[in-house]
Amino acid sequence: MEDEKIVSLYFERNEEAISESVTKYGNYCHTISYNVLRNLEDTEECVNDTWIHAWNAIPPTRPVSLKAFLGKIARNLSLNRLQENNAKKRGNGETNALLDELQEILSAPQTVEEEVEAKLLKEMIDSFLAGLSEKYRIVFMQRYWYFYSVEEIAKLNGYTVNNVKSLLFRTRNRLKDYLEKEGISL
Repeated sequence: MEDEKIVSLYFERNEEAISESVTKYGNYCHTISYNVLRNLEDTEECVNDTWIHAWNAIPPTRPVSLKAFLGKIARNLSLNRLQENNAKKRGNGETNALLDELQEILSAPQTVEEEVEAKLLKEMIDSFLAGLSEKYRIVFMQRYWYFYSVEEIAKLNGYTVNNVKSLLFRTRNRLKDYLEKEGISL
């Protein structure tokens, strides 16, 4: 089914939207989540939560790309789960309780300046990626968006592990130079 039709089903509050999303993008979201978590049980939970979050977000949001929208939800849920898992390991679960208690004191709302800076940085990174050759852009995105291992990237693209490491090293250096030229201090 076409993405526009699936999004229309979400807007109609038709539960078929979820089953169509699972059919079309279930494996995609599973791959993203597993690459972050490397744990099947947590991956399954995050992927299932992806459909709930999509249901709650559409409407009012009308995604331009349903695939990217669902992938971003799965990725963010997985990153949150990873952070939770790591916090539990450090403090036997007490770390989260302590942070919850301090959240009102420690968390300040973002200022308009910080929001503008974050948006500007995103635009600069998008511009940087658009200027890369397809080869460099694919490897960079596979590593830093999809969390593929260097070995997986090599296998997917027919490169050696050393070639992937070199591509990533050069791209990171180019990104650093680009951001510094744009006035972003790292």
